Amino acid sequence: MKRLAVALALLAFITPAAAQEPSAAPAPAAGSDAPAFSPVTWERLLAAADEPHNWLMYSGTFDSKRYSRLDQVHAGNVGELELKWAYQLSALDRAETTPLVVDGVMFVTEAPSNVVALDAATGREYWRYEHELPDDLRICCGRNNRGVAILDETLYMSTLDAHLAAVDARTGNLRWQAEVADHRGGYSKTAAPLVVKDRVVTGIAGGEFGIRGFLDAYDAESGVRAWRTYTIPGPDHPDNRTWSGESWRTGGSPTWITGSYDPDLDLVYWGTGNPGPDYNGDVRIGDNLYADSVLALDGDTGDMAWYFQFTPHDVHDWDAIQIPILADLEVDGEPRRLMLWANRNGFYYALDRESGEFLTGRPFARMTWASGLDENGRPIRVPGLFPSEEGVVVSPSAAGATNWMSPAFSPRTELFYVMAYDGEARFFIRDEEYVEGDRFIGGGQIQFQPIEEYTSAVRALDPRTGELRWEYRVQPHTWAGLLATAGDLVFGGSVDGYFYALDAASGRELWHVAVGAQVRASPITYAVDGQQYVSIAAGNVIFTFGLDD
Repeated sequence: MKRLAVALALLAFITPAAAQEPSAAPAPAAGSDAPAFSPVTWERLLAAADEPHNWLMYSGTFDSKRYSRLDQVHAGNVGELELKWAYQLSALDRAETTPLVVDGVMFVTEAPSNVVALDAATGREYWRYEHELPDDLRICCGRNNRGVAILDETLYMSTLDAHLAAVDARTGNLRWQAEVADHRGGYSKTAAPLVVKDRVVTGIAGGEFGIRGFLDAYDAESGVRAWRTYTIPGPDHPDNRTWSGESWRTGGSPTWITGSYDPDLDLVYWGTGNPGPDYNGDVRIGDNLYADSVLALDGDTGDMAWYFQFTPHDVHDWDAIQIPILADLEVDGEPRRLMLWANRNGFYYALDRESGEFLTGRPFARMTWASGLDENGRPIRVPGLFPSEEGVVVSPSAAGATNWMSPAFSPRTELFYVMAYDGEARFFIRDEEYVEGDRFIGGGQIQFQPIEEYTSAVRALDPRTGELRWEYRVQPHTWAGLLATAGDLVFGGSVDGYFYALDAASGRELWHVAVGAQVRASPITYAVDGQQYVSIAAGNVIFTFGLDD
């Protein structure tokens, strides 16, 4: 442990050692310093689970389990992990990136809208692309960029000025960029896109600025938009009646985190954010479809196959932008195609992902706003808990029972893992006029007690019922995602600067290390030349660990 601490102190802020070319990938041309990898075809993406040495998309695979079949690092030897390299990002912002790894090459995004190619075995930089941004950005929650997507030899990145950029993965040169929306209206983009066939599916942020949310698909080669699905129906649709008056025009419902995809059903699943203004629901009477919902969309056309709304008429900022995990499990003796979802509102849900049918739901964290769910999964609200001018105390807080941090699922344990939080806050409203490009939230929240007085924990749930199997407490409130592996491990991080590994079956801590900075990202694992690595972004450094050679 002393040797590891010394290594961290020496390497956290210096340039890593020289690279060794990964033998699994084709060699670059003589005299070239371009990264060497095989093109990531659609067929490779479909079979991403069969390439556990790589991490080919934001959640690892289309089903978003964040599960790796690698087992070189396992419950018996994880205590021997040591630092292999560290890479200092150029921006001082806290990194929320999830890297991709392709045949020994790592692609990492950094704030505000940049991407870097690294040797995944040593951390040596190949190239850097920096997207030029205007001075008049409208962003609510930091200069974040959470990752890229790849198809063939092109990376796709969202930018804070609401563009989609296509970057040559070998050279870092820009191939094309498309303006998704006008950033001056409060639109921005922070999430990793998702490749579906020959298209790039990408969402939008800006729910705190009175935008009208949507989900887009762009032709991967040309950058031409193939379809757009609005997450707030227009006046020609019957569901527009769930918005009083003209409130739908500034109703929010953004799509600011990456979704999932079922290639057998050809359905894209994407969560939507809160309705706007966030806290004052008096100006938008109704359920406010399709805010705080999961949408199942046809991958070719964007047409909606079904939706499920978790929090009708949300007045507490409980975005349903958690990443849906797709798992095939037996329920009551029958095989079911499930969608597993621990929601920001405090309830865990299991849905049939083919039909959208509600199967089960129960609280997984502290919550006071509803007494339960009815037979259709609609919450049964406790009266008198809407925000007021004086303020009303409710659980969860606006930070949620969980948030954008990635959950995980292990087919070996058949457990669903989520970072949960048992907070509460005092919610209040205020009158606010909509002004294009300005924040439009209609109130706010005040943390009711010091954040240290609430429980933050990794919780392992039975995916069929939502029943708690175990928890591992982490203090204070933590924004790190999770990773499960065939080594029967769950990796996670904490806001007070620790990276740790748990026994996937029991939750017992098996290893931890102080990385010296907040962990607000999700870990990945991959292998180069037969050696398994585990990487995490902490502060503005990428730390990569492996077993002793």
